[in-house]
Amino acid sequence: MEIQSNFSLKNYNTFGIEAKAKQFVAVHSNAELKTILEENKNEKKFILGGGSNMLLTKDIDALVIHIDLKGKEVIKEDDDFVWVESQAGEVWHDFVLYTIDHNFGGLENMSLIPGNVGTTPVQNIGAYGAEIKDTFVSCNAMNIATQEIKTFNNAECNFGYRESIFKNEVKDQYIITSVIFKLTKRNHKINTSYGDILAELSKNNITEPTLKDVSNAVIAIRKSKLPDPKDLGNSGSFFKNPILLKSDFEKIHQKFPEMKYYEISETEVKVPAGWLIEHSGLKGKRFGDAGVHKNQALVLVNYGNATGQEILALSKEVQKTVFEKFGIQIEAEVNII
Repeated sequence: MEIQSNFSLKNYNTFGIEAKAKQFVAVHSNAELKTILEENKNEKKFILGGGSNMLLTKDIDALVIHIDLKGKEVIKEDDDFVWVESQAGEVWHDFVLYTIDHNFGGLENMSLIPGNVGTTPVQNIGAYGAEIKDTFVSCNAMNIATQEIKTFNNAECNFGYRESIFKNEVKDQYIITSVIFKLTKRNHKINTSYGDILAELSKNNITEPTLKDVSNAVIAIRKSKLPDPKDLGNSGSFFKNPILLKSDFEKIHQKFPEMKYYEISETEVKVPAGWLIEHSGLKGKRFGDAGVHKNQALVLVNYGNATGQEILALSKEVQKTVFEKFGIQIEAEVNII
């Protein structure tokens, strides 16, 4: 466990942005994490997971602690359910595939989302009608100041749309070290109602899909729409889908009757941000090495040597253009550092 100085983070963020850490260390166990925190009490710290949900706009003038805790195990089961604990440094998609290989249901709709397990509760990640909160039981987290481990159950995490207690009330106070999920062993709730999953399944003549079939469909859809960060720097969906009051939405919808939307409650409607960006004429637009992806307008990309500031400027231009056209504010889902 060696602390390195002036360390390049280019390979530690999926945008592939060149930024330097004042100091950098990777930790592989709770004991190592505790030691690093104890020995560097007065140092400014920056906690780094898979680097998939952030945009680096500057060098990090702090000790960057990369959470590289590995391991997963079944900790409890009955006839119907299994409780699986994963360490925070496990790659999310690898963990999803592990659950599917064991016929554990609940995470298949979230296949191929970039990032590590430990950051999934922070963002309450979700895709195709599923969110972390649906299967999340609890997580262990280390208090940065005291190094004590605290367990947060589902209710305590205050999950919302891409929100949790870790982005709000206890932000920068804890490091998630492991997460427990409750998954089905039988009578799986196969969810094919969202997005293009049904179309993908019918294309392959699948009428009674398995967990693996759903996962494969999601992977195929994501690969067709979303660039692989290894090939083209990106952070997945850059913007949240805006949620509007129905009364406000109806006025906008009268002007733009073709606008897509999903009812999420009796009073609220969710509008796809990708649709708004695309119909603002920005899909596929490139500004130097920063651009809006040609297949999915929700994704901003780094074509090679874009700086974080250039990606940030593009994101602000997208927000401005969408607001001027539709009167709808879209927020970044990605953390701007």
